[in-house]
Amino acid sequence: MSDLPPMTSVKRWLVTTNHKDVGILYLSTAIFFLLLGGVLALLFRIQLWEAGGIGLLDGDQFNQAVTAHGLAMVFLFLSPFAAGFANYFVPLQIGADDLAFPRLNALSYWFYLFSGLLIGISFFQGGTFSGGWTMYAPLNVPTYTPAMGGAEAGGNATILGLALFVISITIGTVNFLVTIHRSRAEGLGLWNMPLFTWSWLLTVWMMLFAFAALLAALLLQLSDRLFLTLYFTAEQGSSLLWAHIFWFFGHPEVYIVFFPALGIMFETFQTFTGRRLVGRKWVIIAMVLVTVQSFLVWMHHMYLTTINLEIKTLMMATTIGISLPFDLMVFALIYTMVKGRVRFTTPFLFSLGALVLFILGGITGVFLGAVVLDYEFRGTYWVVAHFHYVMVSGATALIGGLYYWWPKISGKMYSETLGKLNFAVFFVGFNLLYFPQFLAWETPRRVFHFDPSMEIYHQLSTVGAFVFGFSFLILIGTLLYSLKYGPDAPDNPWEYSRTAEWTIPSPPPLENWSGRPSYATGRLEFVDDAAAATDGGVAKESDAAGTSAHGHEEEHADHASIWPFGIGVATFVFFLGLSGITAYVAEFAEARGHSVPVTPEANIIYPILTAVGLIALGVTLFKFGKEQFNAPEMPIAERWPFEDIGNTKLGVWVFLASDVVVFGAIIGAFIFMRLHFGWGNWQLDTIQWAGLLNTYVLLTSSFTVILALVFAERRSKRGLLGAMGATLALALTFMGVKAYEYSAKFADGVYWWSSIEYSIYFVTTGLHALHVIIGVLIALFMIYRIVSIDAYLEDHRPVEFFGLYWHFVDIVWVFLFPLFYLM
Repeated sequence: MSDLPPMTSVKRWLVTTNHKDVGILYLSTAIFFLLLGGVLALLFRIQLWEAGGIGLLDGDQFNQAVTAHGLAMVFLFLSPFAAGFANYFVPLQIGADDLAFPRLNALSYWFYLFSGLLIGISFFQGGTFSGGWTMYAPLNVPTYTPAMGGAEAGGNATILGLALFVISITIGTVNFLVTIHRSRAEGLGLWNMPLFTWSWLLTVWMMLFAFAALLAALLLQLSDRLFLTLYFTAEQGSSLLWAHIFWFFGHPEVYIVFFPALGIMFETFQTFTGRRLVGRKWVIIAMVLVTVQSFLVWMHHMYLTTINLEIKTLMMATTIGISLPFDLMVFALIYTMVKGRVRFTTPFLFSLGALVLFILGGITGVFLGAVVLDYEFRGTYWVVAHFHYVMVSGATALIGGLYYWWPKISGKMYSETLGKLNFAVFFVGFNLLYFPQFLAWETPRRVFHFDPSMEIYHQLSTVGAFVFGFSFLILIGTLLYSLKYGPDAPDNPWEYSRTAEWTIPSPPPLENWSGRPSYATGRLEFVDDAAAATDGGVAKESDAAGTSAHGHEEEHADHASIWPFGIGVATFVFFLGLSGITAYVAEFAEARGHSVPVTPEANIIYPILTAVGLIALGVTLFKFGKEQFNAPEMPIAERWPFEDIGNTKLGVWVFLASDVVVFGAIIGAFIFMRLHFGWGNWQLDTIQWAGLLNTYVLLTSSFTVILALVFAERRSKRGLLGAMGATLALALTFMGVKAYEYSAKFADGVYWWSSIEYSIYFVTTGLHALHVIIGVLIALFMIYRIVSIDAYLEDHRPVEFFGLYWHFVDIVWVFLFPLFYLM
C-alpha cells in the first residue's frame, strides 16, 4: 500500500505515514487527553472546596483522580502536543521530504494512542493506579496499597500503558535524531537551523536517555506487580532505589516539556517583534548547557532522604548552576522584545504570558533548590503551585504555537478577537487557580483534609480551575469556527516570519516541495535538479517522476501502510492481557508455598487476550518486515557529523545508546541494592559452569555474525545461510543452558520471589534473555528472506545492522557474567 486516501476518509488516518498527517494525529489526540486530564482536575478541585472534602470522592477515588490527572498531563498531553508540532514542522523547517523512517513515525503515534487508551481503560479494571504520578515506592506495588485498588488489573494496565508510551517515545526519538542529523537541506548547517528545530533536537537527545531510565524503572515495577519480585518491597533501599531511577528521568522531563515551548517562544518573539533573537548564538549554547546539566541535578528531589548533607549541598550547587543558562534565555527574550516593534497578536500574547509564568515558576523554584527551605516546603502546595507555574508556562507557549501555525496547518485564519479573549480567560483563570496555592502552602499535597483557615484559598483555586477550563472550550470553539467560517490563509500570514514552512502553500502539499530546498547561496532557494542537469536553467517545477542531477530517476516515496496500526492494536491487546496475569502468577506461587500478601481475582479473559495479542503481534511484525515500503534518503543533504553513516545504521546506533541506559539502570539497581545489603552479605548461588559456557557460546556467536557479513559481501548465499544458521544455533544453545539454570533453581524450590537476590538475578538475566529471544526472531526472519528471495546478497547492510544489535547483546552478557557468577 503506497497511495493515500483523501483526508475525509477514515482509512487515510489509519494508514498514513506522512509526517504532516501524523503531526495532526498527535495534536488532536493530545487535546483529547488534555480534556480528560482537565475533567479529572475539576473533580478533585470540587472535592477540595471544603477543608474536609465535600464527599464527592472517597479517599481512593481522590487518589485515582489526582494520579491519573498528573499522568495524563505530563505524559499524554504536554510532550505529545509538542511532538505534534515537531512532526509537522521540523521536516519543513530543515527542508526534508519526511522523517527518515515514516512507518516508524506512524508506529510511534499508534503506540502513544494505545498507551493512553490502556490508562483510560484502567478505570474500568477495578480502579486505576492511585499511588501518585511519581509512583513512589513502596506505594507503587500492591503489597502496600491493597486498599487503594493496588492489586487490581487497572493498576497494572496503567504501568503497562506508561511502558508502551516510553517505547513510543524511543521510536520517535530515534527517528527525529536521524532526520535532523542527516536530512537537512543543502547548506543548512546545524548552527543555522531554526530555533524551534534546535529546541526539538535537544529535547529528543534528552528524551533518548531520560525515558530509557524511566523504562528501566517501569520494568522493575512491572516485574514486582506482574511476577511478584521484590525490588520495591525489600526492607532496605527499595524506596531510595526508585527515587534515584525515577528522578534521573524526572528532572530532565521538566526541560523535555519546556524546551519545545521555548523554541516556539523564540520563533514567535522573532516574528512579532520584527527582529532576530538577541544573542542567538549564546541562547543555543545555553540550551546545550541545560541539556547536559539536566542529568546532574536529580537529587534535589531527594533532600528529605537519608543521603548525606555533602551530596545534598553539591546537588544544591548544580541546581543553582542550571538556572543560570535560563537567565540568559529569559533576558534574550526580553531584550528582543525591547529592541523590536511588538505586534500583540494572539500567538505573541500566549508566548509573552508563558514568559511571565515561567519567571514566576523559576523564582519560586529557587526556594525549593535550597536544602533548608526544601525541608519546609516539600510535600506542600508550594510545590504544587511552583510545578504548575513551570509546566503550564510550557503549555501556554504550546497553545501560542497552535495559533501561530494554525493558518499553515488548516489553510484558514482564526479570529483575533476570539483568540485574544481566549488568552485573557486563560491567563486570568490560571493565576486564579494556582497563585492562591502559594498562599495556602501549608496545605499538605495529595490529601483533601487541610486547615479550615486555608479554605478561602482553595475555594479561589477551584473557581480559577473552572475559569481556566472554560478557556480551553474557547480555544476549541475558536479553531472549529475558523475551520468553517475563517478566511483562507495566505502562504505567509505573518510579515516577519522567516522559516521555510512559510514559503509553501497553506496547507502544504503532500510532497512538501515542488523543487529541492537549498541554502547553498546563504538564503533559501528551490532548485529543480532535472532542469539543472539538462540545460543549466532553473526550472519552475519538476515532473511527476523527477530525475536527479545525474540523470537518474528519483525514487517514489510511499506514504501509506496499515501495519503500524496493526502492530499498535496487537500490542494493545497483548498489554491489556498482561495486566491481569498477576492472579495466575500468585496461584502458581502459592502452590509452591509462597505467601502472597494481596491476591487479585483471576479472570480467564486476560490469559486469552495475552495469547491473542502475542500471536497478532507476531503476524503484524512479520507483515511489517515483508512490506515493500520505499522511503528514499535525500540525495543531496547536510549530514554533519554523520556523513559516512546511513540512516538505518545511525538509527541502530541511537537505539542501542538508549538500551545502554536501560541496562545501565537495571545493573545499577543490582549494585545499589547489594551495597545496601552489604556486598558480602549477598546470598546468591548460581551455576558457574553454566555462566562460563554461555559466555563462550555468545562470544562465538559474535564471530559467526561477522562471518555472515563477510559472506553477504561476497554474495555467497550458501555461506550466508550457514553463518546465520550457526548464529541461530548458538543463540538457541544459550537459551537452552539458561533454561537448564532456571529449572535447576526451580527444582531446589528457588524462584524469583524467594528473595531480593533472586529477584534481581532472574529479572536482570531474564531481560537479557528477552533480548536474545528478539535476536533469534530477527535471525529467523532474515533466514526466511535469504531462502525465499536471496535477500542481503545485493545489499548486505541489514546483516551489518543485525550484527550491531547482536554484538550489543553479547557485550551486556560480558558484564552480567562476572557480576552474577564470579562476584
